Amino acid sequence: MAEAKVYRASTTAPVNIAVVKYWGKRDAKLNLPTNSSLSVTLSQADLRTLTTASCSSSYSATEDSLILNGSPSDITGARTQACFRALRSRRSALEAADASLPKLSAMPLRIVSENNFPTAAGLASSAAGFAALVRAVANLYELPDSPAELSLIARQGSGSACRSLFGGYVAWRMGDKEDGSDSLADLVAEASHWPEMRALILVASAAKKGVSSTSGMQQTVATSGLFKQRITEVVPKNMELMEKAVQAKDFASFAEVTMRDSNSFHATCADTYPPIFYMNDVSRAAVRAVEKINEAAGQTIAAYTFDAGPNCVVYYLEKDEAAVVGTFYKVLGSEVGGWKESAAAHATDISVEEPLAEVLKTGVSRVIMTGVGEGPQKTDEYLVTESGEVVQR
Repeated sequence: MAEAKVYRASTTAPVNIAVVKYWGKRDAKLNLPTNSSLSVTLSQADLRTLTTASCSSSYSATEDSLILNGSPSDITGARTQACFRALRSRRSALEAADASLPKLSAMPLRIVSENNFPTAAGLASSAAGFAALVRAVANLYELPDSPAELSLIARQGSGSACRSLFGGYVAWRMGDKEDGSDSLADLVAEASHWPEMRALILVASAAKKGVSSTSGMQQTVATSGLFKQRITEVVPKNMELMEKAVQAKDFASFAEVTMRDSNSFHATCADTYPPIFYMNDVSRAAVRAVEKINEAAGQTIAAYTFDAGPNCVVYYLEKDEAAVVGTFYKVLGSEVGGWKESAAAHATDISVEEPLAEVLKTGVSRVIMTGVGEGPQKTDEYLVTESGEVVQR
């Protein structure tokens, strides 16, 4: 008779937005990058993936399964399977060393996950998703691995997911070993080191992007003339400057490197053949608005950055919220959802030219106000019941 017990573990994991971008792979199978990268982990109060991992010998299905945002998701891909294999191998080793442990590694996994933000729209959904999956299964299996060790597994699912195993300011060291054993996440500074960091995300389009990150990277590596200079000269310099800026809490330097690196990344995309354009007219209007804010302030108080999508992420410090958020609120108005109560209270005399304001007004569908936050958190909120049923929400 099958054992009825259902084993469960739930975790939340954060989104991270890189300020020095990862783009390009030196080994597609192991998800090894051509350059190091550095990101800011964002607050889970505003952006997070919630994942419950469960297993039981009573599950009728013998295969692992994943339900994402209410719909069955394909997990037969090599990346997901690599994560499952690595996690099962670690659990199996624990079971071999202690015969009293239940044989969880032999049971099918039932994983249920949900995001509180649009999936595949350039908001690092795969980073939060794979970080949550790996952390939840690791908790289920009671693995002793550190976040850095688990980042080696998450990296195989989604490169940037390795950075979401930590909070605060996180580097992904590219490493140089062929087996990828030194390509892992590394904490640069805790969120508490520089807690004043804020981010305003302008969601320009919640639609799935036209060129996926994976195929876009392959095209760029194969065809861009600018790419080699980026990985050999631009990124190493930016990594050094960014780490110093974070340690010194030097926002002006942080902002300049952030914007220059974003420009460099998108230049290599445009230099790809055929060219890739993740930014659109709304993105470019947001860039001009940030420049206007800095010009009016007489110093750099806002920094734009764009991942592989049209959404603008604007970094700023808490003390400059009135100027930064106030300017965008004045342009977009309360009709655009997502503002926190403080936004409407900010009065600013900074103005954005009417043509740019019109592009932003018609092109931004929502905003997300957030800031630097912590890494994955255990939670008692389960998406799978004690009897193994998927929670209906």
